[in-house]
Amino acid sequence: MAGADNFGLEEGKADKAIEWMNAYAKKNNLKFEARLAGHSMSTIKFGNFQLFSWNGEWSSARNIVKKASGKLGIKTIESGFHEKQDLLSVMFGASTEYAKVYSSGMLVGKLAMVKKSGRWTPKTETFA
Repeated sequence: MAGADNFGLEEGKADKAIEWMNAYAKKNNLKFEARLAGHSMSTIKFGNFQLFSWNGEWSSARNIVKKASGKLGIKTIESGFHEKQDLLSVMFGASTEYAKVYSSGMLVGKLAMVKKSGRWTPKTETFA
């Protein structure tokens, strides 16, 4: 089972979204369970997000996060995209994580994120 802590939900709407995503996964027998990670990330172009961690299947996670954006009319971050790098960079944590930002189910932008002091922070932000 995969998992991550770098997916995000629009601040102020995360509790409702977590509840909806877990119920949707259970109803559709999908391997996915989400919970708030307890910290947030601010972006200049897209606003503030509460990060959440999840366990389950990557495909289920990506589909559910995108669906939640459309069904609940919120902004979400779908992460987990990587650029191929050499093994040394990955071992020393010099890797960059890429994410898609959705608003009401539509792709509106992309983020490049790095982990600093154990927390994800935006490195670059671009509109789609």
